[in-house]
Order: sequence, then C-alpha cells, then structure tokens
Amino acid sequence: MRPPTAGRSAGSQKTATALLRVGVGLLLAGATGLPISPVTGASAADGRGAGFAADAVRGEQWQLRQLRAQQAWRWSDGSGVTVAVIDSGVDGGHPDLVGQVLPGIDFVRAGGDGRTDAVGHGTTVAGLIAGRSDDSAGVLGLAPGAKILPVRVLDAKNEYDDARIVANAVRWSVDHGAAVINLSLGGSVTSPELADALDYAFEKDVVVVACTGNQSPPNPDDVWYPAREPGVLAVTGLSHGDGRTLWAGALTGPATVLAAPGADLVGARPGGYWTVEGTSFAAPLVSATAALIRSKWPDMSAANVVNRLISTADDLGPAGRDATYGYGALDPVAALSANVPGVLANPLDTVPPPGKARFGKANSSATASPAATAAARAEPERAAGHRPLLSALPAGIAVVLLLVGGAAATLRRFT
Repeated sequence: MRPPTAGRSAGSQKTATALLRVGVGLLLAGATGLPISPVTGASAADGRGAGFAADAVRGEQWQLRQLRAQQAWRWSDGSGVTVAVIDSGVDGGHPDLVGQVLPGIDFVRAGGDGRTDAVGHGTTVAGLIAGRSDDSAGVLGLAPGAKILPVRVLDAKNEYDDARIVANAVRWSVDHGAAVINLSLGGSVTSPELADALDYAFEKDVVVVACTGNQSPPNPDDVWYPAREPGVLAVTGLSHGDGRTLWAGALTGPATVLAAPGADLVGARPGGYWTVEGTSFAAPLVSATAALIRSKWPDMSAANVVNRLISTADDLGPAGRDATYGYGALDPVAALSANVPGVLANPLDTVPPPGKARFGKANSSATASPAATAAARAEPERAAGHRPLLSALPAGIAVVLLLVGGAAATLRRFT
C-alpha cells in the first residue's frame, strides 16, 4: 500500500509495503489500497441516496451510480458465480457480508479458513464485489448475488514475502470453484511460479483480474505483476467527480487494460467502514462485472468474458487501447447488453510467441514444493516480450540467481 501523503486528514492511516529483494531485482509485495478515513456520516452533495437507500454508507457509494448498477442488475446480479478474493482474508461476520463468504483458506496461518481479516483490505475488496442487497444499509456490492471465496496471503502488515504463496493461492482458488479471481496486490518483478499458476487458471477457464498498482516513489512506476501478465485484466483507478479522470496515484502503462472507480470509495472493514482509494479497489469492480457476465451467460468462456469487457469499455483516451486507460472505463451495462462477436482465445494474450495464457498445458499441483516449482518453471519470463530471463547469463550465474530468488529473500519495510 502507498504511504499517505503529507497533510492528509487526521483519519488517515499509515500503511506499509514490503520490499522483497530477490536475486538482483526488487519486488514490491503487498496490497495497493490506501485507507483515508473512517466513515461517520454522509455528505449532502451529489444528490446522494438517489436510487439507493438513504443510508449514510450506501448513499456515499458514488461508483454504483457511475457504473449504472441498478440498470445492470436488470440483466444479472452475479448469482451462481464464485469470486476468489486473494488478499488479507475477509471478515465473514461483517453485516454487509453475512451469508456471502464461503469457507476458504489461510496461507499465512495454518488451519484458518480465510474468514478473518486483521487488516481490513480484503473485507473492503469483498464488499465492493458482493456486499449484500437484501437490506437497506451498508455497503452494496456491484455483484450482490455472487459469493466470495476468501484466500488469505497477506499478513497482519498487509504484506506477502514470497510470490509462491500467491501462486499456490491461485491454484487453490481454481481447484475450489472460483470462476473469477481478484488479485488486489502485486509487485515489480515477474514471478515464474505465479505466471505458471495464472496459466493454470486460464487453462481452467477462470477470469483473472489484478490491479495495476499505486505510485510509491522511488520505486519503479511500471504496472505491477501479476497485472502485466498476458491474459490478466489489469485495472487502473479513476478519480471521483466525473469518474473519467485518472486517479493521481495510479500506475499505468502499456499493460493497462481497463479503468474503474478507485478513489473516495466507502468500504466495509472489520468493525465498521472507511473511505479508501487505490487501484486495489478499482479491480474488484471489474471482478464484479465479470461475475455479472458469467451469471447471465453461465456457459460463456473466460476468453469471451474478457473480450466482452474490453470491447464494451468506454474509450477515454486516444482511439483504441492506450497506455493510460487501456481500452477505457468499465461499462457493466454495455457489457451485459451489447452484441459482441465471440472469440476463440483470450484477446489479451498478444505477446509473441503465444504464451500459455492461450490455454496450453500447465502444472496442476497447488502445493508443489518451492524447489520443485522452480525446477519445473525453467522457461522464459514473459513480461519482457517472452525473452528468457536467464538466457544471456552463464549457466553458473543462472543457477545462483535461482537459488537466491528461491531461498534467500530479505523482507524490508517502508516507514
């Protein structure tokens, strides 16, 4: 997460991001959302509450009006679709999520089922996707009929120190019924193990959504991984107001696919609510829309869900895909109602030669040992045009880098 800027409100909360040193690279590992302040009441501006219950929290959910949620719900509410939230866990007892959260898994503390959240980040993400619609108060999700599969990979500091944890979480989610996976986390360095897990998800017809990341100088300003993996829906954030302007803290680049509201969002957290900003919270709105589509068309392939999302986006920048907004702003109504020709493969996997995101064979074990996983993934890193990362190095150096990357990571923290 990005540390708050100076002068933010008294309700601001200091956040931390892990800095993981892997071999000769640096990896930002953690979640990418920033809590701004607790929610204590609603503003009277913007005609808040129009079309929604006049509850202080629900009336503040500007993104639902921006995305024309009530119109989208005429076609679908996400029923029958499971969305995996790979994050800090999800508070299954939060009033807005009671009955919405399935038993999951905790990759941080053995024996947990993912339905607790020491940070609040995953709970916020889950609420934006599937907050309950059978009451008149609190956070309402964009896909209130969907169910959440909570998969905890972030610790109490909202960090993870090894991308293999996330890789195992992706595989586990696929094997336990997720039709959509939300990854509101990431880092700067490509992970071969995570790439292989994402390929496994694509092979199993699962839609994967990830945030592009937040600016955190002096760290690299490239789109984070796994968002830049070919085939993943990489989501950047839009600011409040007209909902069409890039949020100032968002990372963007050629890998950006879609843009969605990512600022001044009211979110559920254990014990209450807060206002948040970050691409972490834009991504779940795309995940929710994917759930709406998969609910309306249960037999539609993941490739066609992806194609429908990008084909119906509201183009905000130069004509066509651009490096700021990708294909444009998310439009759930158009995604659910437009006539979109079908495709045979994920249109986001365009980096030659074709990657495994085109549903090639992938390893299936969700619990492979680090050594076995590293050995099995001795193939090109694809974030840089499919060029083998180690091909230009002498064999001895390559082996050393693999060992350092797999067994000698050092965790640091920003303050």
